[in-house]
Amino acid sequence: MFVAVVPPVEVVEHLSEYVEPRRSHPDEDVRWASDETWHITLAFLGEVPEWKTDELGEGLERAAARQKPFDLSLGRAGAFPGVPNARVLWTGVRDETEALKHLAMTTRAAANKAGVTVDGRKFTPHLTLARMRRPMDVVKYVRVLDEYQGPTWTADRLQLISSRLGEGPGHGAAYDTVGEWEFLG
Repeated sequence: MFVAVVPPVEVVEHLSEYVEPRRSHPDEDVRWASDETWHITLAFLGEVPEWKTDELGEGLERAAARQKPFDLSLGRAGAFPGVPNARVLWTGVRDETEALKHLAMTTRAAANKAGVTVDGRKFTPHLTLARMRRPMDVVKYVRVLDEYQGPTWTADRLQLISSRLGEGPGHGAAYDTVGEWEFLG
């Protein structure tokens, strides 16, 4: 499971149009993420026992209730762990108010309070575009994708999402929204 902000359809479509020419030149070492799976992860939770999901949901609901809607946009590009040995290609998230960073902290705190282990990696706001089958240099992709600047939208909710590995498009993950809470702050 993971907690995420999901961009609206028009933002996904805008990015998809920009990315499509890169996806249309297949590279067997690059697995492009499907548009319908695009999201910005706030907290990666891994396996969550069913008996903890109610308490987790209540904590996430409280975190969302305190959060005001805020503006975001997608743009630029990068790779984890780095461009010369990438495993993940991503587009960044522009958040001038740093509300997304604050929301990541509050959602992680809610998970911890519910007894759910959160992946301890430093929060780097991004949207994953592709995963590499092996570490590879992605400078050609980053150069082109770094020019992308998406439209601004207002983030107004967070979602708790369950993933089923291997059951989605192209044998990737399939996602099911388990809970969704509006920002009411």
